Formats: sequence, structure tokens, C-alpha cells
Amino acid sequence: MDTQRTTEASLTGEPTIQILPYTLIVGQQQLKLALELAYIAPRISGVLLSGQRGTGKSTAVRAFAKMMSGKLPVTLPINATEDRVVGGWRIDELMRSKAEPQPGLLEEANNSLLYIDEVNLLDDHIVNIILDVTSTRVLVVQREGQSYEKPISFTLVGTMNPEEGGLRPQLLDRFGLMVNVTTESNEAERTMILQTVLEFDEAVSQLKVGEQSAYINDALKKDKKYKVLLEKAKENFYKVKVPIEIAKNCVRLAAEFKAEGNRADYIIALAARADAALKGAKQVRNDHIAAVVEFALQHRRPEALQNNQMPWSDEDKQRVTEILSGE
Repeated sequence: MDTQRTTEASLTGEPTIQILPYTLIVGQQQLKLALELAYIAPRISGVLLSGQRGTGKSTAVRAFAKMMSGKLPVTLPINATEDRVVGGWRIDELMRSKAEPQPGLLEEANNSLLYIDEVNLLDDHIVNIILDVTSTRVLVVQREGQSYEKPISFTLVGTMNPEEGGLRPQLLDRFGLMVNVTTESNEAERTMILQTVLEFDEAVSQLKVGEQSAYINDALKKDKKYKVLLEKAKENFYKVKVPIEIAKNCVRLAAEFKAEGNRADYIIALAARADAALKGAKQVRNDHIAAVVEFALQHRRPEALQNNQMPWSDEDKQRVTEILSGE
């Protein structure tokens, strides 16, 4: 359910987008945790959210971006061309025989969030470019007479509906974390979601007529406090120690689930370290690994790479428990 609304800005008279504050989002704990981990540890290199429409993926991403950067995420359209992504020349200036660079969407997303809706429908070449920049945090442009490098850092989030097709294994593996986003089935939880949306609608209607909304103001204060918590976790990320036994467990898990290469080991360690930083721990423990291992491994298993079937089962959770306990 898309809960963004347009209201009139009280001072400028220009339309401003009202987004459901992040701290008001009910449920979808895994989705929110994955976004937070990717912010705390940029080298995770992006989050893939897989699920049907109407499960709150876009709402959560927009709310997170608004909380952390004060603006909506830079959104990449499905029909984006390479020059729109990495930058090119301003056409209007070229018509005047002037060569003036036109920054691309990757530069626009610097220090913010880049959002790709239906990433599985995007051209593979464009996805590769974006993932390269996400991983290296450097934008290299060598095309159309331009040659330069720029440091670029953003949180990459892609969404996809698996019913509309999957990603090639090479691309799937390069998303650091993946979350299966499902429709909430618990009646009490669904009722809370509905109540939240109804209350938000009412609050937005107050803003439209120039009234204040204590409901939204209180939520934005909570957002501000939570942003400080995430920023502190990011600042303390490299202060969190990773004991050798923890590193070994990351390797064991990746091997047990037959993840190819060494990327899975590294991502598990990064995500567990970020989880520890978020929870204020001084070193990574097995419970931090257990909290994130599903995000790092479910899309790297052979069965996932072959047919994009990525559900994490109770048996998988039991295997993780056994490995972490040394059984």
C-alpha cells in the first residue's frame, strides 16, 4: 500500500510530498533491518527486496530515505539510458555549440539513496554499471569525449516482483542483501497497519487545510532520534571487533549453504558487524550472525541462482543454529 501523499507547503505554496514517517511503519522488520544495515555498512553494496505489489516495499524505502537524507530517493526509471545514469552532455548547450557536462542519476544520488523499482526489468548492462559503482564507490566515466573519476557513495535499493521474472545469477549475487517481502498474515498486525494508514490519512488532511498535526510531528521527532542512532552505529562500525571464531563461522555458513566464491563470507561478516553496531555491542557475537545470515545467503544458494527460488525455510534456520553452536 502506497502511503505517500501530496500536500501544500505552508511557506512556499509549492507542493511537498508527505511520506509516512519511518518509525510509524508497522511490521516488515526484516525489510527495515536490511535497509539499516546497508546504511551502516555501505560496502554491503545494496539491498534487493523481492515480493508482490502492495507489500509496502516502496513506502518503506521512501520513508527511510526521507528520514536519513531529508528527501525522497533518486529513482531510476526502467527505460534509463547509460548517459542518464552515468552522465553525458547537456543537449541544450550542445545545440549552442557548447560542451557542458550533465550529471547522471548516480551523482544525484551521492550521499543519499538510489532506488530501482522492478530492477529485474532493467537492462543488465545498466544494472552492472550501478552495481560496480556501488561496490567500488567510484564513478568512472570514459565515453563521448569525457574521462574522469568521482567518489560516489549511496545506499542502493532494488525491488522486484518474482512473478515478473528474475535476475541473472551474476547480478543477483552482487546485491549484498536480499529480503523476501511477504504480505502480513497476522490479523492483529494487519489491523495495526490499517489503523496507521487511516490515522496518517487524517493527519495529512489536517495539513492540507493549514492545520498542525501532532500525530505527524511526534512521529518526525521519533524519526530524528532514530536517525541519530543509525548515524552513531555507522560511526562506530569499525570500532566493533570481529573475533576469529566469528569469522570462521561466517566461512562455515557460506560453505554449508554452498555459496560460490568469497563474497558471501564477507557480506555475512559486514552485516553481522553492522547489526552489532546498531545494537551497541563492542564485538560481533553469534546472535548477530543469526540475525542477518538469511539476508546474505538465501539468494546465493545454488537453487536460488538456478531458478530464483529463494525462500528461507525452518530447516535452513535449524542448520544455522547447529553450525553456530558447533554441532
